[in-house]
Amino acid sequence: MSRFFIEFSYDGSSYHGLQKQSNSFTIQECIESNISKYLGLECNLTLAGRTDTGVHAKQMFAHFDIQKDFNQNNFCNSLNMMLPKDICIESLSLVNDESHARFDANNRTYIYFINSKKNPFNYKFSYYLKDKLDINEMNKSCELLTKHKDFKCFSKSNTDVKTYNCDITYAKWDIISEGYQFKITANRFLRNMVRSIVGTMIEIGRLKITEKDFQDILNSRDRGKAGFSVPSSGLFLKNISYNEIFKKNWKK
Repeated sequence: MSRFFIEFSYDGSSYHGLQKQSNSFTIQECIESNISKYLGLECNLTLAGRTDTGVHAKQMFAHFDIQKDFNQNNFCNSLNMMLPKDICIESLSLVNDESHARFDANNRTYIYFINSKKNPFNYKFSYYLKDKLDINEMNKSCELLTKHKDFKCFSKSNTDVKTYNCDITYAKWDIISEGYQFKITANRFLRNMVRSIVGTMIEIGRLKITEKDFQDILNSRDRGKAGFSVPSSGLFLKNISYNEIFKKNWKK
């Protein structure tokens, strides 16, 4: 039995999220079914994480186990010819049997794009918001995120998690050519967490709530006190990081 990591990217616009569901078509289901066809036997992916409906990923990982020889050199090209145009297999790596796509990941980084200028070519990949935002005030509140641990106030209700604690190591807003970009890195994220953080910070940028209000929201552990969730279209999983010792075991 051999274990392989796949690295892939996708436009999530047409899918009900990454993780397989019983009654909706997802990215995992699409990739698994095509790998199964290519290998001639059932393939089950273990994902490095999950993204919600409409969210995109520039880099995602998963692993699968197989007890069969196959053409590894042609794997990515063959799969990409079989997959729809909005999913791409970037690489295949042989790893040791103990390697785990989810549990061996150190952190994940998300980026959210806000477009302040109407652009018909960007609507699928950004949130159009014509309001001018004060990112200096927004970045002051970013410092509060890195000092806080419990993010229940930004989590989707009825989520089956054992803890709402996350270790956010980086959070920052930047002005870009046609709007704003928010970048955030943490060891883990809760469902809907990034989108509700962005929605709440937009209210700070509009000067409707203060830095103190933001701290009160964090302390409340109450999703009802936080701001709205921005649309999924502007959210990208940018990358997942693994330590260098672990990556040395990869054989592309």
